[in-house]
Amino acid sequence: MEDKRPKVGMGVMILKDGKVLMGQRKVSHGIGEYAFPGGHLEYMESFEDCAKREVMEEAGIKIKNIKFLHVGNIFHYAPKHYVNIVLLAEWESGEPQVLEPEKLESWQWYNLDDLPDPVFIQTGLAIKSYKTGNNYYDSIK
Repeated sequence: MEDKRPKVGMGVMILKDGKVLMGQRKVSHGIGEYAFPGGHLEYMESFEDCAKREVMEEAGIKIKNIKFLHVGNIFHYAPKHYVNIVLLAEWESGEPQVLEPEKLESWQWYNLDDLPDPVFIQTGLAIKSYKTGNNYYDSIK
């Protein structure tokens, strides 16, 4: 029987020179949609450690000045249910590389006013949070 408990997803909105890092998803929910680096929070892991680990595993870059951006209760990709936490960070060093080619097409820096389409629901909410200051989204379908 499938586990019906929500999973905790972590996304990281990384800024560099006024642009944000996004890649096109190849697997799981949101195939073909553009998203930030991210993944699942591991047992006994801090939010900041999760963000640093996921960004390094997926893109091979270091981040700094990590802050909370928003939390969302996401039903959009039902039957999957995620509590999604997005952190905001600044690029510190390294050039983005596709380190998980089975999961992602490519990384690219995008201007916040000229984003690719379609955007992963959690990524769209994060950008909205960044622009509006709203940091709480519940029951997003």
